[in-house]
Amino acid sequence: MYNQQQKSIAIISVHGDPAVEIGKEEAGGQNVYVQKVGEALAARGWRVDMFTRASDPQQSQIVQHAPKCRTIRIHAGPEDFITRDNIFTYREDFVGTLLKFQRREGIEYSLVHTNYWISGWVGLQLQEKLSLPMVHTYHSLGAVKYKSVSTIPMVARTRLRVEKACLEKADRVVATSPQEKEHMHKLVSRFGKIAIIPCGTDIHLFGKVNRSEARERLGMEQDAKVVIYVGRFDKRKGIETLVRAVNQSQWREDPRLKVIIGGGSRPGQSDGLERERIEGIVAELGISERTYFPGRIEREDLPLYYAAANVCVVPSHYEPFGLVAIEAMASRTPVVASDVGGLQFTVIDEETGLLVPPQNVAAFAGAIDRILNHPSWGVELGINGRKRVEKKFSWDGVALGLSQLYNKLIQKDDIAATPGLGIMFEVS
Repeated sequence: MYNQQQKSIAIISVHGDPAVEIGKEEAGGQNVYVQKVGEALAARGWRVDMFTRASDPQQSQIVQHAPKCRTIRIHAGPEDFITRDNIFTYREDFVGTLLKFQRREGIEYSLVHTNYWISGWVGLQLQEKLSLPMVHTYHSLGAVKYKSVSTIPMVARTRLRVEKACLEKADRVVATSPQEKEHMHKLVSRFGKIAIIPCGTDIHLFGKVNRSEARERLGMEQDAKVVIYVGRFDKRKGIETLVRAVNQSQWREDPRLKVIIGGGSRPGQSDGLERERIEGIVAELGISERTYFPGRIEREDLPLYYAAANVCVVPSHYEPFGLVAIEAMASRTPVVASDVGGLQFTVIDEETGLLVPPQNVAAFAGAIDRILNHPSWGVELGINGRKRVEKKFSWDGVALGLSQLYNKLIQKDDIAATPGLGIMFEVS
């Protein structure tokens, strides 16, 4: 029988600190996922330690999120921001320090759940050294990413090799959508056991305020036509497509049109340079007066921004899931998104929003106009989106699926004896 006293999980997120302020450089959906999954698992009785790399000497080494859930910052390399492609250099230091922490604390983990390929390498070491079941979530696939960039980084070959090893050696890989599962077996390896468990969102945080109240609290005009983007400043997020689409919109000359591009940036860093580039394009197009850059939006204010918008645009070149889409849907805001990856799963075309070809400026402009031109239909799309999120994408539902998976693996009850066919939590 399974020993309830051993329900301790080590969640590894080397570059994605679950306790960091969302919106800082390279702090986005993965950080939210790890934190919210950890908290929801703790609420279900698991003891959860979330390990990440210490990147600032002023940060606390341990952050307690809940009685059974904490972030532990591991010393591996300089305590400073390091881009994710360079963090891999300190992988062995991370493993060694983590093992020392475990021995010092006297904790026996039952399972390790890793996030992103760098953490996957760490997990493979712990799987071998501690004989632990390993679960892995990719968050993005190098095989997909490198198709959409002009310059392939030096670390690419290593990343692809590690991602293949994770799929073939982990006890289970979690895909957040059927599309991501398909990409894994098509582009990474035909071997490996995959469970489909989506990402989630806080259905109690989003959707509590209506559009009129949100606009009043944010100081917006009630008759404004608001288009919003939320996310990191990164070329692959497609912000340039959004601003060029706005420039082609039927509403371009209407003073009621407002474009909000929300996300933090650091001067001199890659996200800061991308923000400067986008601001330059906005100025060149002559739409600066209707485009707003509020910077990093505080978590407590984010529901107001989503609710205030007529449409939320997710123009990413690729997304394995698309957390922003379900946050907007939870807020009853229709979504216009790229017809790629997990967005094909989260957004139901013509029902909760519209899916259009990625990087297609004219298609995005047309989709935005369709929603702005038909406000009652936009309200209907928003209501449908909220219903879908409530049914499919709550964090508690995600934690339930993961809990079932963890228990099966810990008890060595193989739920997917046939490689590639194991689905723990199916979602249509």
